[in-house]
Amino acid sequence: MTRRQKIILSLAVIGLFHFLLVIVFGDNGLVELSRKRSHRDQLVEVNRRLTEENYRLFKSIERLKEDPAYIESIARRELGMIAPDEMIFKIKSDLKQVNTK
Repeated sequence: MTRRQKIILSLAVIGLFHFLLVIVFGDNGLVELSRKRSHRDQLVEVNRRLTEENYRLFKSIERLKEDPAYIESIARRELGMIAPDEMIFKIKSDLKQVNTK
């Protein structure tokens, strides 16, 4: 192998190594591709959760429009309402704690 061939081969190896570095670490290289895939996967998961929440809200709205029993259960739970035929008893406790020695 002549000296000129060795120089050309060395330059070709250095050039290929440089291209490899650009492919892996460049602006649109493999590292950036990995980051973008990870970000996409996160967005897909957020989108899935939002879709599920939208579906739950849609079902809740439909029940509020059409189901009187559901409206009553919401009023009881969130507003503390009672039915006309129900009674609430509040019991006060005046028990004092006794310290034992």
